[in-house]
Amino acid sequence: MSDLSEEMVAELLSLEKRNLIKNPHGAEQFEGWEITENGGSQWRVEELPGDCGKEFPDETVQSYFATSFELCLKKQVLDLRAEGYSEDLLDTVQPKITVQDWYAGRSDCGCTYQLCVSLLNESQETVQDFKPDPVSLEPENSDCSWSQVTHTFEGYGPGVRFVSFEHGGQDSKYWDGWFGVRVTNSSVEVQP
Repeated sequence: MSDLSEEMVAELLSLEKRNLIKNPHGAEQFEGWEITENGGSQWRVEELPGDCGKEFPDETVQSYFATSFELCLKKQVLDLRAEGYSEDLLDTVQPKITVQDWYAGRSDCGCTYQLCVSLLNESQETVQDFKPDPVSLEPENSDCSWSQVTHTFEGYGPGVRFVSFEHGGQDSKYWDGWFGVRVTNSSVEVQP
């Protein structure tokens, strides 16, 4: 910390850890989300636990986003400067950026889940990304409980200004309705 200016130390100390994702579990339907793929019967918000589903580990989470029989994806692009993080802080300190997402299948239909989180520069070009392989969930191989994926970006270099968070999936049997993967409680946090 000795290489940091007094202003940067003050900025670090004033930042609180908070979720930058708006509307992480659908309490306001799709407010804050850009629907990038809306296949099949399209995205829908449902109340937990939902048909053929499991309770969520956090009782304060009451709803989730449900996908359909063709690919459904949605995203948010977060402007780190607009959220209060200065360019100096982002370039010099490069604070850790932790992303989390929760997903689950149904007990009556298989599905796939996918996630892509990218750190972007001023021109919204990718600096670094986290894109795990898609996950296939089949009821005969899973109890359909909620699973969490998490990743922390660190040492990503100067120039990061935005975070793009995109997730979704679809069912594997092409059933009409909302039999695909369920997602909720997504988060992006900058670690002060």
